[in-house]
Amino acid sequence: MIAAIVFVVFPLCLAMAAASDLLTMTIPNRVSLLMAASFLAIAPLAGLSLNEIAFSVLAALVVFAVCFVLFALNTMGGGDAKLLSAAALWFGFTPAMLLFVSSVGLAGGVLTLTILLMRTQSNAILAMGVPLPNSLIFAKKIPYGIAIAAGGFIAFPSSPIFVATLEALK
Repeated sequence: MIAAIVFVVFPLCLAMAAASDLLTMTIPNRVSLLMAASFLAIAPLAGLSLNEIAFSVLAALVVFAVCFVLFALNTMGGGDAKLLSAAALWFGFTPAMLLFVSSVGLAGGVLTLTILLMRTQSNAILAMGVPLPNSLIFAKKIPYGIAIAAGGFIAFPSSPIFVATLEALK
């Protein structure tokens, strides 16, 4: 049961956040709250030590502080900041966090370039009958929740909670 929660909740929350951001340009607070609460509830049961959990909370606070500054400078959305912070709990201060952050950055760059290209070619894309959400073509924002989800999917198998859960299954 614990393994099912570990292996399903985090990816499901990422997928919901990405889909919501793509379609509405918002990430619901309940997704980030569910992600954070699930980690805090399941981490001790999955075999993480109190020290590992504390470092995960510290990592989330550091990520939140950086994201808060970026939000205050109007370069990051609030939903993105909360999602990144909640996801950081699942990675802690480990090499998995570095993989997560670098994957998010790379996916974000590709996503941004793709969307900017689509926006410059929007008349041609719409004329071909390709169904795209209006928010994707006409909004000024980039649905960065998609990049956060991609980075999370890439890095999740190397996260401490994933590894601990696999070890417990052996």
